[in-house]
This record gives sequence, structure tokens and C-alpha cells, in this order.
Amino acid sequence: MVTIKEALALIHAQVKAKRTEILPIESALGQISAESLYARFDLPRFDNSAMDGYAVKVEDASKTIECEATILAGEKSDARVTAGKGVRIMTGAPLPEGAEAVIPIENTQEKDDGVHLPESIKQGANIRKKGEDIAKGEIIIEKGERVNSYTITLLASQGVTHLRLFQKPRVTVFATGHELRMHFETIEPHQIYNSNAPMFTARSKELGCDTTFTGATADTMDSIKAHITAALNSDLIVTSGGVSVGDADFTKEAFKELGMDVLFEKVDIKPGKPTTLGRIGDTWILNLPGNPTAAAVNFELFGRSIIHRLTGMKAPYIAPIETVCGMEKSIKPGRPSVWLGKFDGKAFYPLPKQGPGMVSPLKKADSMILLSPEISELKIGMKVKVVSLHCDTTAAETVDIFT
Repeated sequence: MVTIKEALALIHAQVKAKRTEILPIESALGQISAESLYARFDLPRFDNSAMDGYAVKVEDASKTIECEATILAGEKSDARVTAGKGVRIMTGAPLPEGAEAVIPIENTQEKDDGVHLPESIKQGANIRKKGEDIAKGEIIIEKGERVNSYTITLLASQGVTHLRLFQKPRVTVFATGHELRMHFETIEPHQIYNSNAPMFTARSKELGCDTTFTGATADTMDSIKAHITAALNSDLIVTSGGVSVGDADFTKEAFKELGMDVLFEKVDIKPGKPTTLGRIGDTWILNLPGNPTAAAVNFELFGRSIIHRLTGMKAPYIAPIETVCGMEKSIKPGRPSVWLGKFDGKAFYPLPKQGPGMVSPLKKADSMILLSPEISELKIGMKVKVVSLHCDTTAAETVDIFT
């Protein structure tokens, strides 16, 4: 049996991103860059006006000047600014030679003999300097950085059309257990619906994976092996159940007969001790407990960490949010445990009850805390470290996630 920290350390040491692809930047949203790119040119590419107004000399403050030429954005002009002579200019237009400031139109007065300027003009006023936003050679995206809409904005500003990305991890989920039926099937009084497989499918998609659900196996070794073999082109296989000691729990044995190298088979965690991580070739296998809350908690810790690594993230470590507890709660000490709750931005409120076989706490919670074995009580105002279930906060180096 391994500790939570040992299990996470094994994942981060061994799981790596593998495949890359080149996509148009518009199609790169949410994926991880597999390359670092640098600015091809300064932005702005030239000194330009930040306002609609007049390009002038500082010495012409409080004077009336001539303004015959006009420069529009996107135009090239040979107009020059000299003492007593300015240039009408629009926002974004290249600054004419000799200009020392731009005076907004609303701060001037139109007169019969020209344009009257204000009494004070500041050198460089309303001028956007070449390279003040981005300097040529400056890094604009790092390898391992997730592409968001504003990343695309920046790439487009540099004329970048395509980007090399780590491919989305391929995840396969299948269901086991003769007593379980899929949610679209009719069930008998002695049967229950399988909520774990849809949960893993949806959550891995939320985390940026291409996920396939291949259905439910029969409780036979041949059926389970057939599902495993069909999924070995995936980066990660996620299953639940079949990892304890039941007579009909063939799942773990089927993986082993197909050559799975086991990293760990049990984790010192409550809930969710019977968690297995292994590998067949290049395919990782995460076999989680059958109880829904236990399965979800372990997926959030171990499944999420595996996916972080498979996506190529430069900051793959789960990073907690430090806050305080908002209510009292008794905890059974003795083992590292996880408790679900809600975080309102100011404090964490543990759910009144949770059990490994429950489903409702997963809907009610938006976060969880990992408690050290000696913790027997949560008190109001006590400092806690919250792991969000909805916001994927991460760090580039390992972080202590225990309260």
C-alpha cells in the first residue's frame, strides 16, 4: 500500500505526453502548446496615435497652428510636423515625422486661421511607442501552456496561423459488474444504475480529453479482456469495481493476465483504498473503487493528475486554495481522509454527511479537503487547503495539499 503522496509522485515521475499535432490557432482552444514561440516583430510595429486628434510640437502649446494633412489608420504618409504646423491624425495611424505629442480633438479649438492648442502639452502624450506592448524576440507562448481565447488573440497579432500542440489524451471508459445496468436500460428491483462510467466519461472530457465509452462488460474473464484489448490504443483506460476481493471481481486479474505492470494496488486513503494504477505498453490503467464517492475522490486526485501529465501541461500539480473552515465537523482520525464540501470564496463548508457509496454529495460539493490522519475535528476559522472540483488550479512544482 502506498500513501497519497507516494501515489502522486509515481504518476508525475512516469506519465508523459506523447503525441503532437499542428492545428490552426482557431482550433487550438483548450489544448496545450508543444512549442515555445517568440514575437516576430514589435507590437505596435511603429509609433502611432492613441487618439483622434492632432500631432504637434510641444513648443506650440497655447498657439494656433496650421493643419492641412490628415493621416488615417492603415495609411502611409509623408506628412511632417514642424513648429507651427501640425497633422490631423486618427487613432492607430502612424505617427508623422517630427511629432512630439498628440492632442485629442476635444482639447482643441477650430479657428478660421487654424487649430488652437491647449496651454500645456506633455512630451509623448497620447503616443503609443513601437514595441511597448510586445518586443521582437519576446516569448509569446511557452511549451506546456494552455491555449485560451486571449492566447489566440496574441498569436493572431503576430501573424501566427498554426501551432504545434500536444494531442488531447485518448481516454477509454468501460463498465463492469453484473449487478449494474446503464442509465438507459430497464432495471430489476435487485439492480442499480451505473453512475461511475458516465461520471468518468464526462469528467475526463471536462479535463480536455477525447473520451470513448465502450459499454459494459459481462462478468467473465473473456469479456473483460476483449474490452481491455480493444482499448489499448488509448492513453488511459478508466474502470471501477472489480478491484476488491469479491468472487466475481475479475477486472484486475484480467488486466494482469494481459501483461499489466502494476505501480500500486492500494492507497492509504479514506474513502477509496482499493485503487490500482498500472500500464500495458503505452496505455495507463486506472482501476477505481466501485463506490461512487470513493471513485470520484480518487479520480480527482489520481485520474486528474494522470490527465494533467498526458496533456503536456507545464504546471501539472494540483494546487489547493488556502482558506478557513466555515463550520465545525467531527472527523474520524487514524487514516488520511477526504471530505467534500463547498467553498464560497471566503470559507470552506464541509458537507454534513458523506459515504463512499453515496452519489448526492458529488452534486452538492464543489471542492474537497485532504485531512492528515491526526485530524479529528474541523473548527470554525481553522486553516484548510481546498482542492477545487470545478476550477483546475495547478502549479509547476509539487504542493502540499494536506490540511
